[in-house]
Amino acid sequence: MKSYRGVVDAELDRMLPAASSPPVRLHEAMRYSIFSGGKRLRPMLVLMACETCGGNISDALRPACVFEMIHTYSLIHDDLPAMDNDDFRRGNPTCHKKYDEATAILAGDALLTHAFEHLAVSLRPEHILLIAEIARAAGTPGMIGGQAADVEGEKLAPSAGMVEFIHLRKTAALIRQAVRTGATIAGADGATIERCTRYGEEIGVAFQIADDILDIEGTTEQLGKTAGKDTEAGKQTYPAVFGLAESKKMAAARIEQAVEALEPFGDKADLLRMLAKYIIDRKT
Repeated sequence: MKSYRGVVDAELDRMLPAASSPPVRLHEAMRYSIFSGGKRLRPMLVLMACETCGGNISDALRPACVFEMIHTYSLIHDDLPAMDNDDFRRGNPTCHKKYDEATAILAGDALLTHAFEHLAVSLRPEHILLIAEIARAAGTPGMIGGQAADVEGEKLAPSAGMVEFIHLRKTAALIRQAVRTGATIAGADGATIERCTRYGEEIGVAFQIADDILDIEGTTEQLGKTAGKDTEAGKQTYPAVFGLAESKKMAAARIEQAVEALEPFGDKADLLRMLAKYIIDRKT
């Protein structure tokens, strides 16, 4: 993970505007949010899926970085007072605390716009439909739709249907698309892409279940953000619906299904298997 992160961070540095270029404050805020930590899970998944399917990661590197820009924009906006109202992210002051709300909103907007600019110019013509796929994964059928339901769900009693609707969209949609993108860029056939898609969806839901559990069991220091906020806000979470013990079993079952989808790849998919296990073993 460290080696992949180094490659991704170096490319992100090249892709983002220099902090010294005007508008300086905005570009500083974009870079601050991108480089203030993070696992780089989504770009790693693009690169690992590409390699697993026999592709060259150099072809997938810029599209992989696009996922980190989209993810970071969503975190900046998630942390705003009108949304989750958090003061810390990845152990550092959130963008609106480091700068101000207007700059944070614009930094998120700029990262999203910048992401699709780079995506459009980095894809080969035969992969151009990935722009539409990634837009759907990030838009109302995916991440944004899940975030909207997450906000609405705070006013409702916890329900299994609602929590699955939210998790499949808010978190799993972009993770699923990251794996699918890597496979597509590698030139995988339809059946292989669908196996990768299944893997991505299962680990995506498991990742969010693990986050729900960490919000209860983790500390603010471990998480790099305020612990216990989901419970305080009355969020729709797996523990709220199923309890902690059952939620852990459900996350483990999702990982088992994800690993099962990788069987035809043999040892080529070992990194994806290890990453799946990391998702539910992590403490941050």
